[in-house]
Amino acid sequence: MRLEPQMWEALHEIARREGCSVHDICEHVAAHRGASSLTAATRVFILGYFRSAATPSGHATAGHGTFDGETGGPSSGG
Repeated sequence: MRLEPQMWEALHEIARREGCSVHDICEHVAAHRGASSLTAATRVFILGYFRSAATPSGHATAGHGTFDGETGGPSSGG
């Protein structure tokens, strides 16, 4: 499976957080991927995982500000 380095980093981070191996995650993705390639299904899984983690309450708990579209980066909120 060919993924960008950032995707591999994200996959390893998920495995660390969930207390499992990257292989375990790939098996899970493969079992639920439908007609998608394993690579595409893995990218979608990674995106979904972090989208689920990026809820408004999770975002606030992590101490992140709001996105400032004018500067292209985070701001201190408000």
